[in-house]
Amino acid sequence: MSDPWYITNVHILLRLLASMLMGGLIGWERERSSHAAGLRTHILVCVGSTLIMMLSVYGFAEFVKEPNVRLDPARLATAVISGIGFLGAGTILFTGKAITGLTTAASLWVVAAIGLAIGAGFYFAAFVCTLIVLLNLWVLNIVEQRYIRRSKDHQITIEGIAGTLTLDKISRFMDSEHIQIKKVTYVKERGGISMTSEMLVTELRLNVIIKHEYDSLELIGNIQKIEGVTAVAIE
Repeated sequence: MSDPWYITNVHILLRLLASMLMGGLIGWERERSSHAAGLRTHILVCVGSTLIMMLSVYGFAEFVKEPNVRLDPARLATAVISGIGFLGAGTILFTGKAITGLTTAASLWVVAAIGLAIGAGFYFAAFVCTLIVLLNLWVLNIVEQRYIRRSKDHQITIEGIAGTLTLDKISRFMDSEHIQIKKVTYVKERGGISMTSEMLVTELRLNVIIKHEYDSLELIGNIQKIEGVTAVAIE
């Protein structure tokens, strides 16, 4: 295209399809991991950013030759980068034991940037950026899980017969399993759903750090063997 302010319909179509493909690849990875923002969200963000970038560059071309008019192709792009933060913030959640969604929020922000790059015709940078993002979300996530982040926060809720289930028993068990206890909430002698009306139960809520390779089902089975335990839940 010799005229920097003009774009053909074919190029418009190619850029929108390219943004759909690249945004979809990143969104597909997020969808596979069951994150809040998945395939469709990432495609919409990327395609929308591409459209806004093309509008910013080419949408006002008829005013180029008007006197006292100066066009800034980046003016709408800056609004996209700022505005995408609100969408990303919606994917960040505080679950009580950890903050989740930061990576998905960052992926939305990067997808918006990829869409802007495609809209401006910066294809190579957009393609390389997509590969880097996929490498980070997929390959480096495996490396992180296996070799870097060896432990994970969990919340264990244990319910048992009052007087029989004691904090000392649970503490000794956790020490033997090399599970670090960060916080304990102790509820003494209250009615339990699984118990008869004449029996009282004790409930323990523990925020712990468990090794990543630990089998949760095996842990539940071992806790159930403790005298007095009637119910176990791990989150």
